[in-house]
Amino acid sequence: NKKNAFGHILDMVKGVNGMGLEVCCTLGMLNAEQAKQLKEAGLSAYNHNLDTSPEHYPNVISTRTYEDRLQTIANVRDAGISVCCGGILGLGEKENDRVGLLHVLATLPEHPESVPINALVTVKGTPLGDAEEGNDDIGNVDAFDMTRMIATARIVMPRTMVRLSAGRLSFSDAEQYMMFSAGANSIFNGDKLLTTDNPEFDEDQALFRKLGFVGKPAHKGPTVAPAEATGQVQITKVEGQKQQYA
Repeated sequence: NKKNAFGHILDMVKGVNGMGLEVCCTLGMLNAEQAKQLKEAGLSAYNHNLDTSPEHYPNVISTRTYEDRLQTIANVRDAGISVCCGGILGLGEKENDRVGLLHVLATLPEHPESVPINALVTVKGTPLGDAEEGNDDIGNVDAFDMTRMIATARIVMPRTMVRLSAGRLSFSDAEQYMMFSAGANSIFNGDKLLTTDNPEFDEDQALFRKLGFVGKPAHKGPTVAPAEATGQVQITKVEGQKQQYA
């Protein structure tokens, strides 16, 4: 049953945490008590994507509401767990939906520590996979779409780890380098991402060596930029109902 399954998950979190590794879970909806138990077990971060804008969301997902997802994120935050929350390009959304997603993320009470930017990998037999044929808005994401989204996320959430996520197999090393240059400073590593393929671990290691990238040690946050450390740049947070003008 679900209670026993959650108990097994808590045991796994404790085990991985005991190895000195960061632990991130993606388990769907969480209530406040479940989030608290995960924190006590040693969970470092929780992934729960918003996927798209509030306006486009009902066109894609019907099993839970946007507010349900925001409540899970709030429960995770209140428990003291780092938030990993982003979205997917290629769901049939328009450019204003991409802006809308970033606006929601950037005006949360606290910015997510990690924002994954995914390119949809369509799977035949799923509604989006079956709708892809004849619909140029579904699954049609190029390197420039990804780069614009990443660059904008970097501007509006300057201390967040912007994570280049699903869909990397469709981009060349040069295209991925463009995305890293635009502000991506994290990836999902490993040859499988839930249901879709990902570059092999050794391939990513070779790419990082080629680009001169060094991995972040576990339990260390993003480094502070020199301009911020010296006070030349100040990072401020703007609440959702407020605007800031130069």
